Amino acid sequence: MGVVTDIRRRARAARLAPAVSCAKAGRGGKGTVSLFWRIFSLNAAGLVVATALLLGPVTVSTPVLPHEALILLAGLVVLLAGNAVVLRLGLVPLKRLGRAMATADLLRPGARPTVAGPAEAAELIATYNTMLDRLQAERAAGAARALHAQERERHRIARELHDEVGQTLTAVLLQLKRVADRVPADLREEVALSQEATRDGLDEIRRIARRLRPGVLEELGLASALRSLATEFTHHGLTVRHHIPGDLPPLTPEIELVLYRVAQEGLTNTVRHSGADRADLSLRRRADGVELVVADNGTGIGDAPEGTGISGMRERALLIGAALTVVPGPDAGTEIRLRVPVATGAP
Repeated sequence: MGVVTDIRRRARAARLAPAVSCAKAGRGGKGTVSLFWRIFSLNAAGLVVATALLLGPVTVSTPVLPHEALILLAGLVVLLAGNAVVLRLGLVPLKRLGRAMATADLLRPGARPTVAGPAEAAELIATYNTMLDRLQAERAAGAARALHAQERERHRIARELHDEVGQTLTAVLLQLKRVADRVPADLREEVALSQEATRDGLDEIRRIARRLRPGVLEELGLASALRSLATEFTHHGLTVRHHIPGDLPPLTPEIELVLYRVAQEGLTNTVRHSGADRADLSLRRRADGVELVVADNGTGIGDAPEGTGISGMRERALLIGAALTVVPGPDAGTEIRLRVPVATGAP
């Protein structure tokens, strides 16, 4: 629950950020002339000059003489050009803000638009940045609560599958074994098939329970859990090779769980969607933390939109401050990289 507490603290700080941002914008915008005053000053200057010329030696004849028309036309062109320049310079920050808003993604935190331009535009950009920070903090806090609730529910279901359904199937298997010794010879084959089906069902229940609640992660650690995961996904038609060193840096339980779940989801996507016959699972120690890589030689993601599996991995990565990338792999398949910074990885 340490991650949830930290994210809630960040969310509270983000709610206080508007006042700080507005104060900074006010201090930084003292020397910035607003767009209104820029346009008004330019128009006022043009009208003052025109009035001074008309009240002075310059006159307009009736009908207008050619050289007078040229002077008026030149003044109009200068006034329109000045307005165009002022508006262009004033609207550039708004265009930059529009591009940032069009590409914003709460699951991919990125750079914020620079607070610059006229006072109105600078205030709008600062407000947008504050709103985006608050939304990301609140989304992360909500995701943390949802994922922790999901893990608790996984544990509950796994426990019930093991304790209730598993014990029931075990009792049925023992009962079938006793019945098999007393049935007529012509029915023993059918009873044996029932025993085999019950045994397969019991094994499947145990596999599902292990996937829902990775007991090996809690008992033997992350390295053993990832090796076991690679062995579990190695079946007919798919070979999962693993490269898991034993000298990993100390990691918090939350980070170990995120690494395990991302690896599990990546291999699940490989089995369901890629059509690959080979996959690689590796966890490397880096200078700035650790990096988990899940790669396959399947068909790749192409132009297909990201599904709920990848979105879930991104949600989990945000909880520990990690960066998740999904790119084409070296063997024309898909490569998932999860980089956890060492500052986050330290307990």
